[in-house]
Amino acid sequence: MYQQHFGLTEKPFNLTPDTQFFCQLPPHQEALNVLLLALNNGEGFIKITGDVGTGKTLLCRKLLNELDDRYQTAYLPNPHLTPSGLRKAIADEFSVAYAQNINQQQILQLLNQSLIQISNHGQQAVLIIDEAQAMSLETLEALRLLTNLETEKQKLLQIVLFAQPELDELLKHKSIRQLKQRITFSYQLRPLNYAELVSYINHRLTIANCTQVGIFSRSALKALHYYSRGIPRLINILAHKSMLVAYGRGQHNITKSYILMSALDTEDCAKSIVRRRYKKITYGGVALLTVLAWALYAQGLI
Repeated sequence: MYQQHFGLTEKPFNLTPDTQFFCQLPPHQEALNVLLLALNNGEGFIKITGDVGTGKTLLCRKLLNELDDRYQTAYLPNPHLTPSGLRKAIADEFSVAYAQNINQQQILQLLNQSLIQISNHGQQAVLIIDEAQAMSLETLEALRLLTNLETEKQKLLQIVLFAQPELDELLKHKSIRQLKQRITFSYQLRPLNYAELVSYINHRLTIANCTQVGIFSRSALKALHYYSRGIPRLINILAHKSMLVAYGRGQHNITKSYILMSALDTEDCAKSIVRRRYKKITYGGVALLTVLAWALYAQGLI
């Protein structure tokens, strides 16, 4: 809607995990470096954790793109599975054919044979699981047992877990303490600081081929960091909404007031603080959409 208005070729703050927008800032580049190093060293279990919206899925997709032909990967974006469902999902990802009535011992044997073939072809099998905190204790234990598949010199399957911090709570359970002991590399994603946020905004605008300079004022960037708490997903939401408001009003610069309006419209942006300071401002999705709709109507754009 606002791309032409701001001189963009695409929306810079979409929530989809588009790897061309991956920004090499310390929290994410360090995590990627840890992953690549650990996989190159043949580590069996690697864990990346971070709060909701800190960029785990984008990092996951970036890792998949970075791995070369030495690796054969399997990707599970939704691991809310039973132990048997997990084994079948992994078999599907590695193109292992099996009968629907196969028992669990048989599917493990087929997986083992497939992983040996991958190894014999000079490749390393890597299983990447997103949202790993959704796995049950039983499924996590089934996952651990898969790491028993090995030769005398190497693990046949390396496993990378991307998860919210709730996974760490699960790993404290006695029934899966052996799994926790096998995690040799881990990294926790943190929110962006202010300087990183500025670089993040500029990077995404550059990738979207922005032709305008200084779209976000310094006070707007400060407010954006405050209300987003440095969480990339919230940064994207607030930046996108504020650009919509500016477009609706025919403005080419994002001010602090547009960020505040966007924060009031967003459930998870320190709304209690916003309400105390700006009690007279109406908040909620209807309010922001109403302002935008009237502005566009006045300009004859709708």
